[in-house]
Amino acid sequence: MDHPPFTFPRITALLRQAVPRLLEGVVAPLAVFYAALALLGLDGALIAAVAWVYAGVLWRLVLRRPVPGTMILAAIAITARAALGWWTGSAVVYFLQPELGTICISVAFLASVRLNRPLVQRLTLDYIHLPAAVLRHERVRRFFARITLLWAFVLLANSTVSIWLLLHQSISTYLLVRTSVVAAISGAAIAVSIYAFRRMLRRLHADPPGPAAITAA
Repeated sequence: MDHPPFTFPRITALLRQAVPRLLEGVVAPLAVFYAALALLGLDGALIAAVAWVYAGVLWRLVLRRPVPGTMILAAIAITARAALGWWTGSAVVYFLQPELGTICISVAFLASVRLNRPLVQRLTLDYIHLPAAVLRHERVRRFFARITLLWAFVLLANSTVSIWLLLHQSISTYLLVRTSVVAAISGAAIAVSIYAFRRMLRRLHADPPGPAAITAA
């Protein structure tokens, strides 16, 4: 390739970039939701969580700062949960809401591949800077499309298992088993994603230089 070799960042460097954005886009909305649930009930919690996420998006747009992909996904998920929460208030449906949100995100992942704008690439660029020449390379484009498909099916598998447990087991069993199963599936997918990314970069560095190695976006 005709660009300098790209080195995969250290895990500690990735964590310093990723943790604040994960706290803002994922953890904070959940904390707001459960705090409001204890003080205001289910309807108040849904309103507070939706308001928090969309206020964060609006604040970034006003300041002309980039909106992290995790925040966009959180907005999609919380919208689905709020719509269903206002419709019904049963315990099963309450725990079903995030699973339906996960299914919505899975569909968004699949649609992004179809539109040739894979969401995993957007999420990766939230945390890792990749040179423009790297992003234009056909091998990189194929990698992000395949990893986006992988995560679409991982999310769908997590939600399918969770919904089955919710409908066929007690709430306590659901919470215990779901946490373990989702952690195992997601952990395996994370390991595969990191391995595939490193492997793709090694092959990228081994490609012969020249314009033929790069496909225009």
